[in-house]
Amino acid sequence: MDGFEITQVEALFTGHVFRVERLFVEHRGDQFDREVVRHQGAVAIVAIDDDDFVILIEQYRASIGRREFEIPAGTCDVAGEAALRTAQRELREEVGYEASTFELLGSFLNAPGYSDQRTLVYLATSLTKVDRAPEGPEETDATVHRISFSEALAMIDTGVIDEAGTVYGLMQVARRRATS
Repeated sequence: MDGFEITQVEALFTGHVFRVERLFVEHRGDQFDREVVRHQGAVAIVAIDDDDFVILIEQYRASIGRREFEIPAGTCDVAGEAALRTAQRELREEVGYEASTFELLGSFLNAPGYSDQRTLVYLATSLTKVDRAPEGPEETDATVHRISFSEALAMIDTGVIDEAGTVYGLMQVARRRATS
């Protein structure tokens, strides 16, 4: 592809959510290597209720050492489970909502410089409140927020919301609204 050829793959680490490989690549006679995170993919959900409030979760993220406002999301880590089903499950588990309508907004590559992770982002509407079923200490300790859509957009502008999937999802909804 484009004169690049992967000549060897070395497994470096295998975990529950991802694995790390070293790729040996050749390009026009030059050889180099890159470490790559292989990820099974994820989903994220922009859940908007009938009053135009977005459901966000504020949870601790060890990688950045602080709490982060995010739309509900999760890894596609259940064998054979379709992405839409994962989105439905994550919405219920993380924030305690079900939606009668799901629409795919799009997808993005999280960090193509070192990872193949792709996240599918859904819009969920016609929400019904149900019991949460959090998994793990971060979700158990998390706070669920119901924030007006316009305030959520302002939180992006001020840097309070800076997680890529949340920014992408909210901006996709805003773009759709601006063109309709």
